[in-house]
Amino acid sequence: MPFSARLKSPLLNVCSPVPILACGGDDCKINLYIQQNGQFQKTLVLHGHEDWIRGIEWAVCGGDLFLASCAQDCLIRIWKVQAKSAPSVEVKDDDSIRLKENTFTMKNKNTETTYAVILESVLAGHENWVFAVHWQPSFLKDGIRQQTMRLLSASMDKTMILWAPDEESGVWLEQVRVGEVGGNTLGFFDCQFSPDGSMILAHAFHGALHLWRQTPANKKEWTPEVVISGHFNSVQDVKWDPEGEFIITVGSDQTTRLFAPWKRKHQTEVTWHEIARPQVHGYDMHCLAMTGRFQFVSGADEKVLRVFTAPKNFVENFSNISGISMEKLCSSEAVDLPEGATVPALGLSNKAVFQGDMAAQPADEEEKFNSVSNQYHQIYFQSLILTEPPTEDHLLQNTLWPEVQKLYGHGYEIFCVACNNSKTIVASACKASKKEHAAIILWSTTSWKQLQSLSFHNLTVTQMAFSPDDKFLLAVSRDRNWSVWKNQDKKTLQSEPVFSLFAYTDKNTAVHSRIIWSCDWTPDSKYFITGSRDKKVIIWGDCGSAGATESSGLGAIEPCSSILDVGDSVTAVSISHVLAPDESYIIAVGLECGKINLYTWKQSEQRPVLTDWTKCAETDNSQSHTLAVKRLCWRNRVGRAGLKDQDDSEWLQLASCGADHCVKILNVNRCAL
Repeated sequence: MPFSARLKSPLLNVCSPVPILACGGDDCKINLYIQQNGQFQKTLVLHGHEDWIRGIEWAVCGGDLFLASCAQDCLIRIWKVQAKSAPSVEVKDDDSIRLKENTFTMKNKNTETTYAVILESVLAGHENWVFAVHWQPSFLKDGIRQQTMRLLSASMDKTMILWAPDEESGVWLEQVRVGEVGGNTLGFFDCQFSPDGSMILAHAFHGALHLWRQTPANKKEWTPEVVISGHFNSVQDVKWDPEGEFIITVGSDQTTRLFAPWKRKHQTEVTWHEIARPQVHGYDMHCLAMTGRFQFVSGADEKVLRVFTAPKNFVENFSNISGISMEKLCSSEAVDLPEGATVPALGLSNKAVFQGDMAAQPADEEEKFNSVSNQYHQIYFQSLILTEPPTEDHLLQNTLWPEVQKLYGHGYEIFCVACNNSKTIVASACKASKKEHAAIILWSTTSWKQLQSLSFHNLTVTQMAFSPDDKFLLAVSRDRNWSVWKNQDKKTLQSEPVFSLFAYTDKNTAVHSRIIWSCDWTPDSKYFITGSRDKKVIIWGDCGSAGATESSGLGAIEPCSSILDVGDSVTAVSISHVLAPDESYIIAVGLECGKINLYTWKQSEQRPVLTDWTKCAETDNSQSHTLAVKRLCWRNRVGRAGLKDQDDSEWLQLASCGADHCVKILNVNRCAL
């Protein structure tokens, strides 16, 4: 990949400065081009690097040009381009040592000027490929542009180095080295100065940003700062915790991330940040469900479901960052919680770390290589007390949640998971191309044993939802049908819940003609909604129709709404737990194009139903996702997380995630709908 820079050269004393272009590639050479007669012409080749050139940048200082280049040979080279004075008679002196000069001549308006390119310095400090070099930005002073001779480099050795020439000798030296320690990251891809040079920013291979600020009191000290973070691949699922205080997301970047509002002390401003990364996995993540305030179950491109519980260190730090007291967050059980979690070398399971384990971690040098497992470096958990969102290396290393259970039973990769509202049952389904694999498995959250297998669909179940009263389980599938399973209430104690097929659609009764991607229930459990690739959104329920019979499969359930055509494939639907002021249901519909539409729906008595849907809002380009919306999830109460909104607040919050790597939280004014 070529890298180039273009600027007006200050070297020529003519009316029109001539642009000079530098280009470095995989041939280890830097080619210099000058614009002559409206065309760029190659004038010089600079040799020196021994591997692919990864970065190149110009700087103007005084009357000279400086070119910095970096390469996979772990070195940085600084070249100086300056005008040569009139050629003098050379005296041969075999004993003298001179820097090699590369010269080129430029013609402009009947004048010829010779320039020399000299290797100013070679900077060796990185231990891996150097991917980027950047000069500190120039600034205007008294109408003259000034250039500070400071150079920033970023490398795959997980460090950034700030270089500057020594004031006395002029030799280029390392001034500051910053970076990250530990974790499974692959180093830095690029770096940048802030305009005044007081902050430096790097971005890592996995998309994470790292920011350091120069301490005003001590110019040689740089401290890490809070930055935004997020997924670096498609985000597949998002859920609010039961209290509506944070969200958890899973993505194809193989991570589970927890975002919460940061309430700064003595300030009213509330901003959202990633405060924990409970799971860093080896498979692409697909789905999750909250099974408690600080417990969730997740599914990935593997046959196993994994259950995670928050450690004590997370609860303490969440209290500090969110401003919620420990008394409100903790129950009496919190005493037995582990401190944190760590991933064993070559392992996938987060292992709990207790107070006693932390003291025993440092081993004597002579015992270090006694066993094979000790020869692989293990990242140990460190208990940290945080008052602000953690930096990337802490997120990777110290915010994991311990894995408490694995659930085996599916034959293929897990695709969707749901938990009922009383947090007693988890339903899961996997990818399937045959009926026997498309069965839904129900699990108990107390014993984590398999309760029941529900077989009906022929292809992958794409989403499931329990009704708010926990009497029904709804499933939608790639086979274009939905099924509703009813909980057979048994009065005997200790008896496990048993679900039986209550209603369904088939080839004859189906309304959707393409894959049904999403479903949800109304808060009163009377109706449910389905959204499909065929651009249709339909609300179903018991509409009191006398004509429906059990033999049709639909039971008493039929479409209660007119068919809403939203104009694009529907990939996500969600119904708010809070009604609009006119008692209508508030419905969010996510589309494949990235837009989110808000509708209200109220059952109409007239037949045929024509005016039951009202379109209230549509996200604009800045609010929409740029690729398909993967999941929508309303906060289950009024108000905005992190703000002390009253119970009669007009605000609702909608969380969305998409294939564009983004997680968004939208504030919706229900009184304006």
